[in-house]
Amino acid sequence: MKRTDTHEQRAFDHDHGHNHSHGPGHSHGLVDPTIKRSQAGLRAVGISLGILGATALAQGAIFAFSNSVALFADLIHNIGDALTAVPLGIAFLLRSTRAERIAGLFVVLAILVSALVALYQSIVRLIDPEPLTHLWVLAAAGAIGFIGNEIAAYIRLRAGRRLKSSALVADGYHARTDGLVSLGVVLSAVVVALGGEIADPLIGLAITLVILRITWHSWLTIRAG
Repeated sequence: MKRTDTHEQRAFDHDHGHNHSHGPGHSHGLVDPTIKRSQAGLRAVGISLGILGATALAQGAIFAFSNSVALFADLIHNIGDALTAVPLGIAFLLRSTRAERIAGLFVVLAILVSALVALYQSIVRLIDPEPLTHLWVLAAAGAIGFIGNEIAAYIRLRAGRRLKSSALVADGYHARTDGLVSLGVVLSAVVVALGGEIADPLIGLAITLVILRITWHSWLTIRAG
């Protein structure tokens, strides 16, 4: 009798343990891969947004003192770059590849708009030039832009490749090239300090061309994805 009870108790314990392992939220410790992908994407987007937001705020404060169109072009682009994190974040939250593709198209549109704004400001400054001030601060702003964008690019590219997200990869390359554009602001400050006042709007035009090139390559990346 005792032997039977022991056998039945073992069977009950086994069944109970087996059923418990298949209860809600357990599934042997497995998590839906789409949830993991969503969380990783949101984390990358959120961190890079914070970095680019802080970069834009720092550059905006410096622009108020320096009055540089090259810095303005870089600032506008950095703000646009930061805002592209919003549709990307929504896409990862929804766990939708279609939403990611739409977000990627939004990224391309944001880059194009920033190029047009930079072009307008550069032309205005060519027609009505204004002297630059606080050149060493301006150079520091360019350096801040480079560092901020490079960090954001690293985060987005690393996550985009791991998650196989063409939209996040495109935005990563966007940020990386923005870092090179920020170095153009440093160049503008140096050239103006040497007496070449006209260099600022000309560098602003060069930045515009770089942004347009980014637009095209970002579009190709999204289309291929």
